[in-house]
Parts: sequence; C-alpha cells; structure tokens
Amino acid sequence: MNKTRLRRSELSVPAANLRFIEKAADSDADLVFLDLEDATAPAVKDDARRNAIQALNDLDWGKRIRAVRVNAHDTEWVVNDIFEVVNGAGCNLDIIIVPKVTKPEHIMFFDVMLSALEKKLNLPHRIGIEALIEEAEALGNVEAIAKSSPRLEALILGFGDLSGSLGMRFGHELDESYAYPGDKWAPMRTRMIAACRAAGIDAIDGPYGSIGNDEGYRRESTYAASLGAVGKWCIHPNQIAHANEVFAPTQKELDTAIKMVEAYERSVKADSGVDSADGMLVDAATLRLYQPVIDRARQIGMNT
Repeated sequence: MNKTRLRRSELSVPAANLRFIEKAADSDADLVFLDLEDATAPAVKDDARRNAIQALNDLDWGKRIRAVRVNAHDTEWVVNDIFEVVNGAGCNLDIIIVPKVTKPEHIMFFDVMLSALEKKLNLPHRIGIEALIEEAEALGNVEAIAKSSPRLEALILGFGDLSGSLGMRFGHELDESYAYPGDKWAPMRTRMIAACRAAGIDAIDGPYGSIGNDEGYRRESTYAASLGAVGKWCIHPNQIAHANEVFAPTQKELDTAIKMVEAYERSVKADSGVDSADGMLVDAATLRLYQPVIDRARQIGMNT
C-alpha cells in the first residue's frame, strides 16, 4: 500500500461534465475522483468515460491524487470502464474507486483485471483501489474485505446506500425528542475504521448531502475524525476546506503531541520508561497516541 497518500478530502466530480472536472483539477482537494457510476446517467456512460481519459491525460493535476469511480462488478459497464480508462490513461491514474463491494472476491475481480492491464501496458506504477462499504453484507464482511488485496488502500463508508440496505428510517421521528441520541453512524464508523486500522489501510468517511450546511458537514467530519477516520468525501467544492481543516492537526494538538513525545524520549534516555508532561503520565502508550499526530502534521507540511 502507498502509505504516503494524503486523503483528507476526496472530491466527487461527474465525469460527464468537463467544466466541473477542470475546476476540480485546480481545487485544494487531496484526491479528485471522476465518477462514472451514480453521478453518470446510463445514456452518457461512454461519453463520461472518454471525458475521464481526456482529463487524466490533458489536465495539470498537481499533487492531487487522480482517481476514477467505476461501475459495480456486476454491471454491463464495468469491463469497459476498467479496460478503456487504464488502457487510455493508466500512466496518469492513481486509484480506482470500486462501489457496491460486499465480499473479498469483488476486490479480487478488480485486482486481477488491473494486474493484467498493468503487465500488458508495462505501467510504471501500481494502480491502487479504494472500495465503498455501502451494503449490510459489506459491513458484515468488512474485516475480510479490508485484508483482501495488497492493492487496496482505503475503505469508504457509503451512507446513502448503506442506510437503505440497513432499513434505517429518517422521517418517522416527528417529535425531535424521540430522535436517535448522538451519532447514529458511530457503530458503523467504528467497525469499518477498526477493520481498516487492523489491515493497515485508510478509513474514509462518506458524503454529506446537505451541501449548504457547513456546520453539519464539520460536525460529521469531526465525529469521523475523532473515531480515527483520515478523511471525508466532498460532493461540492465548498466542503473541501472544511475536510482539509478537520482532518489535519490543529497547532494546539501538534504542540501537545511534540511535548508528550519529547517527554517519552526523556524517559527512555533515563531508563525509566515513564515521565510526565502537563500533569499527565507519559509512557509507551502515550507515544502511540501522539506520534501519529506529528507524522500527520509532517505529511501535510506543518512545521514540526
């Protein structure tokens, strides 16, 4: 897995719209994916695929991760999605995003296709996979899915389809006092994030549909970040800045992390293994909490 990729913000762009693609290539998103699936009507799938190839080859993407969301493994479009996009723009493609995964075999289907095309085209790099967990069966198999392929780099929690698959109801609570308390997605987030951490891959929070509700987007991002997710989907460019901020350490967090790690390093030099900082006990477990904050800050380019 490529452990150096930054995925605070993953921007969705309909591949049928060249104007939107051009704007996305100049955005501040860490990853941009050209969507051949839900955001592309069946009648324009072929045109969208050609647009994706053209955009990958012709636009300046800077440091952004270049991705394409293909159609699901059981659709009539998937073979052409993989074959044409990789054949036409494989050198400029970093990731394919796979929807509707429910079992490890689905990841292997894409892995085998990509391996064959990479060999055929003699590509200089391996194309990674991100997969959506958006079915009840997928959530039930998420631990096995997360470990299904060395090509798999991240899982994404797909709220829309998953809520339908789980039979969740959102409109029947007419009295707000009966609304589900707290974050109704916490159990699903926690399970997927734990599976990703165990497999050594990234956990990405899914889309937030109310594009004008900045407070709601930041709230959901903060919930996910607190549980261990490293980024979130953006379905509108206005959401990018919020994701980039929430999924990065604050200066206060970084300062605290540096202080804690330095205290632990002092304890090691003193052969004690235990120290304190700001009235808190510092030991080996502390290092596991705070070193990743420093590593993340360096990845983003913060001064450490």
